[in-house]
Amino acid sequence: MKKLLFVIMSAFALLIGIYPLIYVFVEHRHTFLGSKSSELLQSLIWKTAFFAHVIFGGLALLTGWRQFGNSFRNKYIRLHKSTGKVYAIAVIISSVSGIYIGIYANGGLISATGFVCLALIWLVTTVLAVVQIRKGNIIPHQQLMVYSYACTFAAVTLRLWFPLLKDLTHDPVNSYLVVAWLCWIPNVLVAYCINRNMKIEN
Repeated sequence: MKKLLFVIMSAFALLIGIYPLIYVFVEHRHTFLGSKSSELLQSLIWKTAFFAHVIFGGLALLTGWRQFGNSFRNKYIRLHKSTGKVYAIAVIISSVSGIYIGIYANGGLISATGFVCLALIWLVTTVLAVVQIRKGNIIPHQQLMVYSYACTFAAVTLRLWFPLLKDLTHDPVNSYLVVAWLCWIPNVLVAYCINRNMKIEN
């Protein structure tokens, strides 16, 4: 069962990880950018932050999923460390830019608060995970990375929850407000359960 869930998670991570390519091949008015005001789209700072967020967020999704699994880590420890560095840098860039663009989230204060909280937790857990491994604290590092990737995976769960809620409620505006929180809170709770089991096993 664990292997099946891992395969499903990996497939979604790879699929959504390449999502930023949509901004290369599809006209922006047909993408998420089409929901933004012309004034915001003319802001160089906002556009830079947006593309930094989606590109490096995609990179974090693509690299982070392979960091889990004891057999892989033990067999390819140098690759694990190198990939981990790429992941951490990608998260730091994507989360910091995510804090900025989160302020301008569709839906106003409720959704903005949800996305900014997500970006802050994502940043803090990742930085603390790096600090812990530099100190040689492997278990705290692993637990913090579970929380970090739970936040990374919000990119996937957002794209699953939003169309589902929108179809069920026929209310895209309020659905987006809910998804700003729903895309990451259950993920963090799942991460908590995983880490709790990890403590018991150790």
